[in-house]
Amino acid sequence: MGTAPNISTQGLTRRFGDFTAVDGIDLRVSPGQFFGFLGPNGAGKSTTIKMLTGLLAPTSGRIEILGLDLTAHPIEVKRQIGVVPEGMALFGRLTGSEFLNFAGRMYGLDRETAAKRTAELLDFMQLADQPKKLVTDYSHGMQKKLAMAAAVIHGPKVLFLDEPFEGVDAIAAGTLKAMLQGMIARGATIFLTSHVLEIVERLCSHVAIIHQGRLVAHGSLEELRAGVEGQTPTGSGDGSGDGTIPSGEKMTLEQIFLHTVGGSRRTDQELSWLG
Repeated sequence: MGTAPNISTQGLTRRFGDFTAVDGIDLRVSPGQFFGFLGPNGAGKSTTIKMLTGLLAPTSGRIEILGLDLTAHPIEVKRQIGVVPEGMALFGRLTGSEFLNFAGRMYGLDRETAAKRTAELLDFMQLADQPKKLVTDYSHGMQKKLAMAAAVIHGPKVLFLDEPFEGVDAIAAGTLKAMLQGMIARGATIFLTSHVLEIVERLCSHVAIIHQGRLVAHGSLEELRAGVEGQTPTGSGDGSGDGTIPSGEKMTLEQIFLHTVGGSRRTDQELSWLG
């Protein structure tokens, strides 16, 4: 008998009037998986994440997080997950320490534990050197690190990340990646969306691709690569726009993604004024 998934959906659907943003998605994400959720702009990624984190009610279908029905047990689920939304939604008139203490207390940590973890996280994220600085005066990268700290202060079993590395410098990104890999090693599940496919390929063990609201691929990177390579001829080019795979090379996630969603790089058109 297999391990029960940490994230599971059955027939997950969301409509806005006559428009179907998410159309009958079935997902299974196991404990310890670093899971990448990909799709073109407007494919339904953000709508899916909002439903998985309880910010948006589905039109139909079922969501289970850590074995709990999200609709029936929203508070119990939210106590065990962490979320870094793309907009971050931080309280700008607090200091970093005040914000993290607040987040810890909202997750149910006692005052002493919240204060201890706040100090550790500020030091780990290299945010402890200006204790009186307000969050509104943080740089974008500093705010990203603070949002990540708030999302993990309670030790979540499932972490949802929407473009977590956008605007983060290479040093900070390395710190965050090390922290995330440590969470995976301890059996947590991380659900990541990003348009930077190189990051997803480097970090994630499993990937799902959504296109026009429907799930068009779902599995390990090797499973996706084997499925696409079996349908794609080899060639002598670089594989970026001619529909072929360079002979003797494995497909990159970018090539898998473009093949799956029916896209390709434009090599036959130029803008006349750009010479």
